[in-house]
Amino acid sequence: MQKRPMQHIHFVVSPGFQVLSFAASSAFEYANREMVEPIYDVRLLSETGGSVQTSTGISVATEPFDDTNCDTLIVCRGVEPPTPGLIEFVRQAPRRCRRVAAICTGAFSLAEAGLLDGRRATTHWRCARDLQARFPKVKVEEDRIFIIDGPVWTSAGMTAGIDLALAMIEQDLGVEVARAVAKQLVVYHRRAGGQSQFSALLELEPKSGRIQSALAYAKRYLTKPLTVGQLAEAAHLSPRQFSRAFRAETGQSPAKAVENLRIEAARLMMEQSRHPIEVIAQQTGFADRDRMRRAFLRAFGQPPQVIRRNARAEATA
Repeated sequence: MQKRPMQHIHFVVSPGFQVLSFAASSAFEYANREMVEPIYDVRLLSETGGSVQTSTGISVATEPFDDTNCDTLIVCRGVEPPTPGLIEFVRQAPRRCRRVAAICTGAFSLAEAGLLDGRRATTHWRCARDLQARFPKVKVEEDRIFIIDGPVWTSAGMTAGIDLALAMIEQDLGVEVARAVAKQLVVYHRRAGGQSQFSALLELEPKSGRIQSALAYAKRYLTKPLTVGQLAEAAHLSPRQFSRAFRAETGQSPAKAVENLRIEAARLMMEQSRHPIEVIAQQTGFADRDRMRRAFLRAFGQPPQVIRRNARAEATA
């Protein structure tokens, strides 16, 4: 492979930071191994430098903030509120860095520094609404794995930082290197930024084999009407027994669960295909686009067209 100029990747941490958010650094480490010579120089920074204790009690050595230019600055999730010194350092980052990113709730530091004003951003789903409430100028999309808006990158929960790093490697070095790194990390290559933070099946978490069988049946035959009677038959229960057991195990009605499965399937098709909305509605069991539109508004607060437009914007970025 052709030798490339060194790129400096600076991770910013503060006392009590979640050590898992630093796991993204391993992606850059393995990218170096795929190259003829290392391309990424990874450093750990903190406001004052020296030893910084993680949330697990393990301490790591850091370098203090300075005016050194870097290619990419990544702000890790912190437990304590960001200090004024940290916010000012982040505020000045676009002048010195090609990319500025945040993992998980590191997005709050970017928002407080004003870097997310008018931009699309995401964070951990549990904190997304708080981010939107505190920083109304930010266009928060709470169900995204990661979002690229110009030079500013944000990701969801901490493992999503690995997806973020893989996307950066793909942008820098190409898809083959990113795929090789993902293989070394034993992770899926790679979850798209627009992919949901949730899985409808995982969220339901049925305990019994019968309810699991009914859900598997529903996912296999989403284009069918899928009545309670059909699902009950797949579970080998009477409709009344099935409805009672389903709600007890999942906390949802069968109809709501089926709608969520259809929304998940439709969203994936909206983001990854060019099928007309009418076709997607039919292939996912919504029957018509108006019914699918209402379901999307209930789930995401956005119509299907906006979901598709945002996914294309990310792909272009």
